[in-house]
Amino acid sequence: MTTYATVADVQERMTRTLSTDEANVCAKLLEDAALIINAYSSAPAADVAKVVSCRMVIRAIGDGNDAGIPLGATQGSVSALGYSQSWTISAGTTGELYLSKLEKKMLGTGNQIGSYSPTEALVPPPEVVTI
Repeated sequence: MTTYATVADVQERMTRTLSTDEANVCAKLLEDAALIINAYSSAPAADVAKVVSCRMVIRAIGDGNDAGIPLGATQGSVSALGYSQSWTISAGTTGELYLSKLEKKMLGTGNQIGSYSPTEALVPPPEVVTI
């Protein structure tokens, strides 16, 4: 399976060292990330695909900045004596590979408008009447 990034590329962007087990998981996640990227963009630029792959995998395995806030969280709240935490994650969940809005835009697929109606082929075109 072809990937856009290597385990070393992911490691360079992290603030911690990956264990051997995490490096093996990282390699498999990079393969999955490549499949997801290919589903969104048929010919992504190599440097963009590399950055997007690394970002996806780091979100899934954690970057080491464990401040108690999940990667990808857009909102959060913490309480003290009631021991309560609440997080809102914009897309996907922690531990899941997904493309963020920015990454879709980087791949050239974000905010595109279009439609497809499979029933249009079933309706005959209107007759043209000339007077």
